[in-house]
Amino acid sequence: IFQLLHITYSSKVFRVTFLTLAASVVVPLLGVTVLLDCPIDPQPISLKEPPLLMGVLEPNIKLRKAERLWENELVGPESIVNIGDVLFTGTADGKIIKIEDGEIQTIARIGHGPCGTREDEPMCGRPLGIRVGPNNTLFVADAYYGLYEVNPGTGEIKMLVSTKTLIEGQKLSFLNDLSVTRDGRKIYFTDSSSKWQRRDYLFLIMEATDDGRLLEYDMVTKEVKVLMVGLRFPNGVQLSPAEDFVLVQETTMARIRRYYVSGLMKGGADMFVENMPGLPDNIRLSSSGGYWVAMSAVRPNPGFSLLDFLSEKPWIKRMIFKLLSQETVMKFVPKYSLVVELSETGSYRRSFHDPNGVIVAYVSEAHEHNGYLYLGSFQSPFICRLNLQHV
Repeated sequence: IFQLLHITYSSKVFRVTFLTLAASVVVPLLGVTVLLDCPIDPQPISLKEPPLLMGVLEPNIKLRKAERLWENELVGPESIVNIGDVLFTGTADGKIIKIEDGEIQTIARIGHGPCGTREDEPMCGRPLGIRVGPNNTLFVADAYYGLYEVNPGTGEIKMLVSTKTLIEGQKLSFLNDLSVTRDGRKIYFTDSSSKWQRRDYLFLIMEATDDGRLLEYDMVTKEVKVLMVGLRFPNGVQLSPAEDFVLVQETTMARIRRYYVSGLMKGGADMFVENMPGLPDNIRLSSSGGYWVAMSAVRPNPGFSLLDFLSEKPWIKRMIFKLLSQETVMKFVPKYSLVVELSETGSYRRSFHDPNGVIVAYVSEAHEHNGYLYLGSFQSPFICRLNLQHV
């Protein structure tokens, strides 16, 4: 009996001691959390249950067949274009580079150093979307400086739209991607937010800010028009092959919107693809007449999607960002790489996966050229190339 009483007494002492210690840690932590400022004011958003990863979306390891090129010779090649067999891209250290016969050369720089840290970005610049115009000049969207035309031969830079210019009373804080008409007259581009800059893209996603816009620049009249407002992180832009509509990836909402620029529907907008299996970044034409969409993050189903879990729980988002930095939170985002090909009507044709991002993580763009898919990434120190005949 005495032994039993001793055990019971010990267990009670343990429970009381444990609960006291737990309370001494948790209560002050909660108190501090309440007092801390939160950098974001998250809004609840409603997302449908992610599509099942089955059929053409069924997980595979096809992206692991890609080869890494120029590893550790460049950093964060977000968007890729080609003129003949010469590749061009913009990098995280503010450069616009040319890759010819395997050699890397810096041809232009919109910002200036130092580069390398989050604080440096606004001064360093960050070239994101890049396109080739009809005269083989490059059109570049720099997240911090604006819209530019760059001569790849001479390196001459011409500003088209400055982020210092208010457009319909609203500033341009995060220029992202662009698409150019074949005649080079119209440029359609996205400003992801008037509040958040590129270096705070995670704040933009988690706050679900709806101040993004689709804009149009006319090379002849020099005018900028606002075509769409109220977008939540508008990202990649792509004109249709017939140039009758523009597709805009709305990253936060995991969907693609369509805006009609000609024809009977001109000025109208509708949904092109809804409830995608990941967060769409850039979108580019495929040789089959459809579109390549790169997903910067995946919404696994079956599985757990952090984005979907947090979408209607702003209070949890506030707690997270009161305690953790963006860099720390990014470490919890799975490095699952996904590229899908859409048909001309928006149905899924095929998908290429790399679970855990073994070869490439955080794919930002898939650019098709000469039977290969060149994969950009806003973080990786290389470009990946996938032979489409081998997948």
